[in-house]
Amino acid sequence: MFRKILFALIMGVFIAVCAAAVLWVEVEHYALRPAAPADPSERTVLIRGGQPFSAVVELLVARGVVQSPLKFRVLARLRGVDRRIKAGEYALRASMTPLEILAALERGAVKLHRLIIPEGWTVQQIAAAVEAAGLGAAADTTRLAGDPALARRHGIEADSLEGYLFPDTYLFPRGVAAETIVGVMLERFREVFTPEWSRRAAELGFSVHAVVTLASIIEKETGAAAERALISSVFHNRLAKGMRLETDPTVIYGIENFDGNLTRRHLATPTPYNTYLIRGLPPGPIASPGSASLHAALYPAQTDYLFFVSRNDGTHVFSSSLEEHNRAVRQHQSRQPPGPRTPP
Repeated sequence: MFRKILFALIMGVFIAVCAAAVLWVEVEHYALRPAAPADPSERTVLIRGGQPFSAVVELLVARGVVQSPLKFRVLARLRGVDRRIKAGEYALRASMTPLEILAALERGAVKLHRLIIPEGWTVQQIAAAVEAAGLGAAADTTRLAGDPALARRHGIEADSLEGYLFPDTYLFPRGVAAETIVGVMLERFREVFTPEWSRRAAELGFSVHAVVTLASIIEKETGAAAERALISSVFHNRLAKGMRLETDPTVIYGIENFDGNLTRRHLATPTPYNTYLIRGLPPGPIASPGSASLHAALYPAQTDYLFFVSRNDGTHVFSSSLEEHNRAVRQHQSRQPPGPRTPP
């Protein structure tokens, strides 16, 4: 009787070992077999924090990137991955092997969304772009950018981050905090505005904030890249002479709900940004300047120009005297153009 029982136990263990070996071989083979090898299309899969692995597997099956949920769960358990997957939004393909899918989930290779911030955009425009990219509410970005305490913590001499959210192309995962987005843009600004540039600003008698403010005006006034240093020279020359800058973009920035039509009434309305009425720079940047405009603000061309007028093709005519400037205005403009126009 004992021998029969022993034999049965041995056979049971043998069968179990054989079954396990077969299952192991089958799972290892399954690990390298995509659900649809010829399908390269991406499927977005959103895994939430705290979601059980069984629910994750159901989601992967429903999205068509995993076949045989049992084998997938066994593979994950054998690899020790089922408890190490990371939450996030993933771009997976049915042409990926189960092993590749598990590796992506384990290392948190989440989908990144492209956020393009052009030069010359304001905080409001940047915030709208963040929302349009699906990376958070515009109001959150606007709130942070207008927080004086946050500006101070980042060493910015202003009550706003206007001008410091550096224009560039960024990649962020969905669900990223607004603080992270803003922080990355500020870090990019610090990378671009080097210690050498800070020393150059001091040589000019400018604070970093003043440089960013001037660069933002240059950014908004420049139509042709080659003219940045010339436009900068006009503003430097006017500042040195105590002349008003008289530049339309600053006036526009100070107008709430500007409708696109700049009038003489606007030019005569006092605001902190109306450079037709105030002398010197406005209180802060009017947009985010790029590195080329920052460089132009720090290294203006050496000219005696005091005026410029648009040729209506993106370039300008530069003049050293009001007489020359008025001739250029009559030649190229039927009304008063953007840019410094008349002396104070």
